[in-house]
Amino acid sequence: MDIIVTSIFVEDQDKALKFYTEALGFVKKHDVPAGEARWITVVSPNEQDGPELLLEPNGHPAAKEYQEKLFADGIPVTMFGVENIHEEYERLMQNGVTFTMKPTDMGDITLAVFDDTCGNLIQIIQQ
Repeated sequence: MDIIVTSIFVEDQDKALKFYTEALGFVKKHDVPAGEARWITVVSPNEQDGPELLLEPNGHPAAKEYQEKLFADGIPVTMFGVENIHEEYERLMQNGVTFTMKPTDMGDITLAVFDDTCGNLIQIIQQ
């Protein structure tokens, strides 16, 4: 069994697509109509046939509440791996990304947390 798609709730799909592709550097894989919203996925430029991240609208009240409570409590919704967290931090800062936690050593790992501008905190980690 493989993980092929995972999702995060976003407040605005267009804004999320722009942030995840332009600021973070992911590649758009799918953008197709899906009822009142769209099925939008992005992938890592290094693994374009790998797992997809679905930018899912938070239109359902439970989804919106879940997203808002995690954000308010400072809990990241997902984690992305990076090879060099300090270089990635600098690259993302130059792209206008706002961090809520600078790279911080935690034993064998170093992590940082940023705001995706779409209602989520995202953690990056170097192992």
